[in-house]
Amino acid sequence: MKTILCAFTLLALVHLSCAQKADSIIKEIPAPKSFITQHQGTFNGKALRYKAVGKETHLKNDQNEAIGALWAVSYLQEGVTDYSKRPVTFIFNGGPGSASVWLHMGFLGPRIVKIASNADTDDGGAPYPIVNNQQCLLDVTDLVFVDPIGTGFSVPVGKGTGKDFWGLNEDANSVAQFIRLWITENKRWNSPKYIFGESFGTTRAAAVTNALEGSGQSVSMNGLVLISQAVDYQGSTSIHDNIISYLTYLPSMAATAWYHKKAGQGKTLEAFVQECRVFTTDEYAPALLKGSMLTADAQNQIAEKLSYFTGLSKDYVLKSDLRVLVPRFQKKLMEQEGLAIGRLDGRFKGDEADDVAESPTLGDASDYQMDAAYTAALNHYFASELNIEMDRPYVTSSEEVGANWRWRDAPEGEYWEPIYVNVARKLAESMRRNKDLKVLVACGYYDLITPFFDAEYTFARNGIPKEMVQLTYYEGGHMMYNHQPDFDLLVKEIRVFMQK
Repeated sequence: MKTILCAFTLLALVHLSCAQKADSIIKEIPAPKSFITQHQGTFNGKALRYKAVGKETHLKNDQNEAIGALWAVSYLQEGVTDYSKRPVTFIFNGGPGSASVWLHMGFLGPRIVKIASNADTDDGGAPYPIVNNQQCLLDVTDLVFVDPIGTGFSVPVGKGTGKDFWGLNEDANSVAQFIRLWITENKRWNSPKYIFGESFGTTRAAAVTNALEGSGQSVSMNGLVLISQAVDYQGSTSIHDNIISYLTYLPSMAATAWYHKKAGQGKTLEAFVQECRVFTTDEYAPALLKGSMLTADAQNQIAEKLSYFTGLSKDYVLKSDLRVLVPRFQKKLMEQEGLAIGRLDGRFKGDEADDVAESPTLGDASDYQMDAAYTAALNHYFASELNIEMDRPYVTSSEEVGANWRWRDAPEGEYWEPIYVNVARKLAESMRRNKDLKVLVACGYYDLITPFFDAEYTFARNGIPKEMVQLTYYEGGHMMYNHQPDFDLLVKEIRVFMQK
């Protein structure tokens, strides 16, 4: 669900246009490119040598024809003799249409870019600070940053088209194929294996885990780290008439109002959030279910409490029929200051020309105030330190992928009606088939895209074994690692999770 900011006509490089019949065109398939460099560093106090491998891998169809060139960057510790004791972790972001740049250059890579930890300034123009990440997890696991087809340098080739990859099932199957190819080539079938996903990347993580259990080459994961989970979209879709979303977003609105000193003052964040949880389940949910059957007195009581938790006026809440959509909250919370708050991270603030618009007009402040730094840092790092030279741009976020995404998860020819995307049941099934598949869910209090209460709601049902799930909370947003205290805490939690 990473906000899409820019699009490149990347697929024009592989979709040839001419007067010939499409069937008679044979698109040239270049040999996969590979770039290998040697490095050394100190991570979590451990000095080690490692190699970085930026490489294309050809994905194939049922006829064994190459249809996609998937780009990934792997960091592999040198000198390892027993791979059964050396985990490997596959990492991707979301979108759909987002490359792995955010986790790569913001949190888990050996070199990262730093932006304002307190969300109090725009990233501005270059140069941006690129620093050694001494908390990189290379001391405990090898790392593989995956860019699904249509993102990063990954493109369809040969007879391949976007339709082969841009869908829930298609995406999961292609990434699963890549993982099998990678562990085969690198002789890592008997290594412990983890998947880290962020946002839609958590949707992908659950779907890929399920896909890896089939095809006659079953691969079981040892654990999943889900950062800003989105495995059931009902609770993270703020639209009219979706009652669940009014409930799941309210505690995040309360937390964000607390942060901006609009509500909950004199209380700790945790105490205020817990108070809101209780109100949400015990009073707000029954009120929403009653709808217009709610008495005027009851409506006024609910409105007063919603005003108390959100920092919005009671009059505005009543005019909203007790249902405040997130984009409206973004504009209304700091209306008096003439500011709109971010969606990915409610700590961010943007000064917009139109102060009376219903929703932010510039886009997401927590996106446009940091995306240039990430993009520039990755391109500089690839060219200057990993010696990567490709003949096409690295696409951090692709509108083309998102616009052409196939959300249908039922096979062709099978009856299907549009529903909220939900892979939670697939995840539950995988967890019940694999006793070692533990899940760490990282939630940001100020995340107004994938709210933390939705994580609680989702993982309390869908048949998910609760004893196999750990939820953790951070005073940041969707990318909580942009807040340095959260960065430190999250990487510590992950290291403990992997070493159990």
